[in-house]
Amino acid sequence: MNLAVYDIAGKQVGSYEIDPAELAPKVSKQLLHDAIVMYQANQRQGTQKTKTRGEVAGSTKKLYRQKGTGNARAGARRSGTRRGGGHIFAKRPRDFGWRMPRKALQAATRMALAAKIADDEVKLVQALPVAAPKTAVVAKLLKTLGLGEKTVLVAPEGHDANLWKSARNIAGVSVSPVAELNAWSILRPRSIVMTTAAIDAFRATAKAAAVTPAGAKKSVKPAAARKSTKKAVKAGKEA
Repeated sequence: MNLAVYDIAGKQVGSYEIDPAELAPKVSKQLLHDAIVMYQANQRQGTQKTKTRGEVAGSTKKLYRQKGTGNARAGARRSGTRRGGGHIFAKRPRDFGWRMPRKALQAATRMALAAKIADDEVKLVQALPVAAPKTAVVAKLLKTLGLGEKTVLVAPEGHDANLWKSARNIAGVSVSPVAELNAWSILRPRSIVMTTAAIDAFRATAKAAAVTPAGAKKSVKPAAARKSTKKAVKAGKEA
């Protein structure tokens, strides 16, 4: 498929041909779901804490005698069944973080961008030359591309301080270099604005990941070495 390429003023200056299957032959919804759940879980602070009945201030004296009052039996006022008492299943600080395999996360990143391209949610620009921090430059570009009221991820080839400062004051806009993209940062915004150099770098990374060492032959020991190894193992067993 062909993607239109725009300049910094929002004018179309060319086209870019790319096949989403080049980044990911298929899109696994389950893998993307697992990756998003992992990223969201790792963002949880896990600092919640409530008090048990042993931590609540108050007397441990029995409120009234067990029998003869006509009321239901009752213990101390710190019981979890009474107002102001402790929590029966009190919350404790915990770590919600967990990790998926590195190659699975890399595959999820490629699938996420391939899905965005297939859904026509990626806009390409020739370059993003921002000489000085100017919010109006980025805001005008997004408005020209029809992304003024959408959440947008701007992905340049590398870190650009002026670009980041120009976009940080725009609501719903985030900036992330292509090397720092992941499935969560790609799928979270509605649209993505990438430079042609950035998508070239991403394609190069995907191409390198697609080259598996399947063609490489497994190193085989010479016959003499295999025989000596077997003799050594046999001698060790007999010993």
